[in-house]
Amino acid sequence: MAEIATIEKRNGVAIIWLDQPNEKINKVSLDFVADIDKIFQQLENDGEVKAAVLISKKKDFIAGADIEMFQNVKKKGDFIDFTRNGHQSLFKLERSKKPVVAAVHGACLGAGTEIALACHARVASDDRSTHFALPEVMLGLLPGGGGTQRLPRLIGIQRALDIMLTGKKIYAGKAKKMNLVDKVTTKEALLNAAIELAVQLTKAPIQRKDSRTFLEKLLESNSITRGIVFRKAKEMVLKKTLGNYPAPLKILECVEIGMEEGIDKGLEAEATKFEELILTNESRQLINIFFNMTEKKKNPYEGKVPIKEANTIAMIGAGFMGAGITQVSVMDGINVLLKDVKEETIAAAKQGIWKDLFKKVQRKTMTQPEAEEILNRVESKLDYSGFDKVDIIVEAVFEEIKLKQKIVADCEAASRPDCVFASNTSALPISHIAEKATRPENIIGMHYFSPVPKMPLLEIIKTPKTADWVTAACFELGIRQGKTCIVVNDGPGFYTTRILAPYINECMLLIEEGCDAAQIDRAMKKWGFPVGPVALQDEVGIDIGAHIMTSDLVEFAKQREGARINDSVVKMYKDGYSGKKNKRGFYKYDEKGKKRGIDENIYKYFGNPSRKEFAQETIQHRMGMMMLNEALYCMEEGILESATDGDVGAIFGLGFPPFTGGPFRYIDHVGAHKVIALMDDLTAKYGARFKPAKILKEMAAKGETFYK
Repeated sequence: MAEIATIEKRNGVAIIWLDQPNEKINKVSLDFVADIDKIFQQLENDGEVKAAVLISKKKDFIAGADIEMFQNVKKKGDFIDFTRNGHQSLFKLERSKKPVVAAVHGACLGAGTEIALACHARVASDDRSTHFALPEVMLGLLPGGGGTQRLPRLIGIQRALDIMLTGKKIYAGKAKKMNLVDKVTTKEALLNAAIELAVQLTKAPIQRKDSRTFLEKLLESNSITRGIVFRKAKEMVLKKTLGNYPAPLKILECVEIGMEEGIDKGLEAEATKFEELILTNESRQLINIFFNMTEKKKNPYEGKVPIKEANTIAMIGAGFMGAGITQVSVMDGINVLLKDVKEETIAAAKQGIWKDLFKKVQRKTMTQPEAEEILNRVESKLDYSGFDKVDIIVEAVFEEIKLKQKIVADCEAASRPDCVFASNTSALPISHIAEKATRPENIIGMHYFSPVPKMPLLEIIKTPKTADWVTAACFELGIRQGKTCIVVNDGPGFYTTRILAPYINECMLLIEEGCDAAQIDRAMKKWGFPVGPVALQDEVGIDIGAHIMTSDLVEFAKQREGARINDSVVKMYKDGYSGKKNKRGFYKYDEKGKKRGIDENIYKYFGNPSRKEFAQETIQHRMGMMMLNEALYCMEEGILESATDGDVGAIFGLGFPPFTGGPFRYIDHVGAHKVIALMDDLTAKYGARFKPAKILKEMAAKGETFYK
């Protein structure tokens, strides 16, 4: 009997209970594939068995491939045989005369979905944890277990491409509509429903009604119109990725080969191109990020200090940020006292939370009673009553130091001695906020990013006085809120705002020198940022930028040799520019808030320079190296405690090109000597602000890297 599963027999149906030993999840590895092959070979030869059900004893079905095995692939030929063997195993499963039904509860990801696709039918639970996905593209890979071949044949080419090119989750209800799933039932009835379907399949194959639209059928019906589909898909991929990610194009190639030349050729293309992708730097760095994220789901203080669980928190400030922090908290069962000075602001926050919850209800990933229960965890407050019951207080009020200090005093008077106070400031030093506190050891920074429900990073900022148990409690809260957390030391701008400021400032200097604002956005998106720096300022808010430009961070930056500061956003804000939020920004906006090109009036705030074309590489190097160098200074000065935190913070907080692995992995890949040479060249052309940080020169001299 294979180790990964146990087999139970009921009236001629074999129930294969997947339960990988010593693992929290079932994941596909070299041994897993071999064991699955043995199981189905055994059942094929068992005269008592007429059908089978594949089901998991764990909370999820199969969570995908064991990513760690990809790290052992060093050269061409190291992995292709494994992929081919996997294809053969699933081909035998698909062609088995004894029908196999996948009974899916929980996550069914990557290779898990591909195994389910090779089964003769699929039954899913209606639980909100149940979902299918082929997320390999997020790791710079493609579905390598036949997904590029079976999914388009089952649900249609265009729908399959949408799933594979985005890595999106497909929940049970939607999966049923598109024929990815044949039946949806409750978790409790899942096994019996799967057994019943398996028995039915012994009598006749399942008949599925084509759920595609008339246009989808028409476009996918012949080689000529399919060519149009693939051509348009390629155009969309290149428009979105700008050629920085090879995986989406390889996915398209595999699907097209399979549809035009047959499944055998398609599977061989899948095996070949999968290995090609594993060997790319882009995939290696995206896999590194995946491991970093996984590591950040564990509290680093566990076992070192007692970790205080926050069951009730208070949120001061019910604006956009406060509402977002409240939402991610109540989603995990945390009760929130939401305080503001205006009842209508609290009401608007709750309405916004309900709007997002109701979307989940409409998508059938949540029931209405569940949504109502979540919203009921929010308790409105106009005063500090009940604050003596809370474990953590988070404030997200206006960025004014005296106001925040007053709130600290009010909260210390209203809360327990062991209550944590966290500020959501993006730039004010936490030590300044705690300056007049009676319990400075309880004060910490929790810098969330906007919009909070969507942005994954939480930057936790500790001062020299912050107690370790306080940091541990906030890290634990962040994990429960679904955040990827980093811990940094206090200082002007902390880490993320500090490295963003010189990057944005260099953008402003380029405009001052005559560079077209839209060209800067195009150049930095091509370099790999998801949003250009000009558009980013409109998104975040010119008011926020103006505030940062008048903060301690700018005074700190002015001390740097060769510093040049552009304060145009301060002037723009004084003249009523706030960005997208008031439809007055660097870009023009229509009634619906859609960008309509650069507002030519903004150039007057930069001295109306004569416009000229800049080389794309010049823009990329000037801006990219400013951010990179500041990250190095943060490491040198101890703001960062690890390169991993620096890379995670830059990617998930600021959108630093993910395929590079982050600033420090970028330096390791390019080479410290080459980065120094580039910075030296920029110093010679544009001034001493580009001088490489001392830490980089020292590492280059010793031949060291940030990662071993």
